[in-house]
Amino acid sequence: MRYLLILLFFFTLIRADDNKQTLTVGLGPYIQTQPYKDTDDILLISPVVFYDNGIFYIRWSRAGVYFLGNKGDDFSWGISLTVQPRVQSLDPSSSETLQGINEKKSTFEGGLALSLAYKDAYVESMLLTDILDHHDSWIFKTEAGYDFAFGDLKLYPSIILIYQSSKFLNYYYGVTEEEASRSAFNFYSADSGFQIGAQTYIKYPITKNLSTLVNLRVDKLPKTVTDSPLIETNLIYSGLISLIYTFEY
Repeated sequence: MRYLLILLFFFTLIRADDNKQTLTVGLGPYIQTQPYKDTDDILLISPVVFYDNGIFYIRWSRAGVYFLGNKGDDFSWGISLTVQPRVQSLDPSSSETLQGINEKKSTFEGGLALSLAYKDAYVESMLLTDILDHHDSWIFKTEAGYDFAFGDLKLYPSIILIYQSSKFLNYYYGVTEEEASRSAFNFYSADSGFQIGAQTYIKYPITKNLSTLVNLRVDKLPKTVTDSPLIETNLIYSGLISLIYTFEY
């Protein structure tokens, strides 16, 4: 999948029209807290890429290819195939508390995305499934946001609503009968539910091309998993700080 996306990227560079394209690249530390008991936060170095030529796009770590749509001055819309990583995971061998629980693996999710943008406002909905068959289920995500500018400072706040299937929630937060038989936890099964989140990007220029980019996000887990014996909190916090370089070609 990684090599296919690279090939698609260069293919669409060739197909792009003669108008100048804008590409933003960067790198920075990303941290995500874990809701599980007795577990460390996820910390990794994340590439940051933003690019959209009306055919192919990358938005931070998510990539896609449009197959329908129109990009106008005020109003744009597009339907695309998209793929994104899910970094959430659990290695029970690193936790004395969670011994006997199965490993919860990170994965890649892919599917369809519908995006609508009018001036500085946007809405995007995605139907995603597990490409690697780890949680082997699906989610439906909708995000709505607005772009603000205060002098050189730019803010991109949004709210996020994610419908998660019972199979998804039980993979990450449930306790099977087999796990209950070899651990200190009782059997636990969750129904499907909605995860609610809020985030913002904060961008401030250092030079004409170089900027700082900060992402701050908080998610509240569905009510259906708040009684899971595996979790310590129903909130997940995440953030990124990066230097980004933007240029035209």
